[in-house]
Amino acid sequence: MFQPALPPRKPDAHKGSLGSVAVIGGDESMVGALLLAARAALLSGAGRVYAAALSKNAPVVDMRYPEIMMRSATALTQLGQLNCVVIGPGLGQSNEAIELLAYWLAQQLPLLLDADALNLIATHPHLLNQVKNRQAATVITPHAGEAARLLANSAEYIQQNRIDCALKLSQKLHAVCVLKGAGTVCAHYDGSYFVNTTGNPALATGGTGDVLSGIVASLIAQGLSAIDATKLGVYVHGAAADALLEKGLGPVGVTASEVALEVRNILNRLNKSA
Repeated sequence: MFQPALPPRKPDAHKGSLGSVAVIGGDESMVGALLLAARAALLSGAGRVYAAALSKNAPVVDMRYPEIMMRSATALTQLGQLNCVVIGPGLGQSNEAIELLAYWLAQQLPLLLDADALNLIATHPHLLNQVKNRQAATVITPHAGEAARLLANSAEYIQQNRIDCALKLSQKLHAVCVLKGAGTVCAHYDGSYFVNTTGNPALATGGTGDVLSGIVASLIAQGLSAIDATKLGVYVHGAAADALLEKGLGPVGVTASEVALEVRNILNRLNKSA
C-alpha cells in the first residue's frame, strides 16, 4: 500500500527539489516540542527545514542538528520557498501565537495544525472560520482531548466513537484529520478514512505527537498529497515503534527522538523495496 508513495530519489535530486518545511511553536519551556517536530521533518527527508521559536530563550542553533535553520517568526514570513508549515508544537496561547496562527491560516500553502494551534482554534471562532475557508490543504492532528474541545464533547465520547468523530472533524474543518491513539484514524472530508494498524504503547510518551507532525509535513513538502502523506506518516511512525520493540528497545522508556531516528530507517527500507 505504501511502497509506491515515495519512489527512489532521482540521481539529480537536490535540496530544493525535496521540499522545504517550517515549524512554528516553542514558547517558553516548550522549545523541545518545536525541535522534535523539526528534527523529524529533517530525518524524514525534507530538503530544507526551518524552525521558529516564540521563546526568547530559545537556542539560535540546534546543536544536535545544526542543519535546521533557526529563524524568527517574522523572518519565516519572508521565505517564498516553503512547501508546508507546521504550527502548534509548544506554541502556547499568547496573543503572539494567535496572530501567527491567523497569519499562516491565510496563506495559500499546506498547513499542519497540532497541539496549541488546535486549542486556539477551539476557543476562537474567527480562527475556526479561517480553517473552514482555507483553499490549500490542511491537516489536523488532535489527540482525544483536543478533539473533544473542537467538538465540544468529552474525551471519553471521542474514544468510544473514534471513526465517527474523526470524520466529523474532517468535515467540520474541511481538513484531513489524524485522530491519534491506539488505531489512529486518518479521515478525509470526502468521507473516506483509514485506521492504522502499526504502533504499540512505546508511543505513549511525550513528544511522539510532535515527531508525527514533522514526518507528515516532510512528506507533504516532498510532493505527496495531504491524505497520502498522512497515511504514510502515521504508518511509518507506528512501524518505527514496532521496529524498536523488535530490537528490545521498549515499550518502556522509548523516547520520541528514538522514534524519529527509526522512521528514517523505515522510509529507506520502503524505498529500497519499492
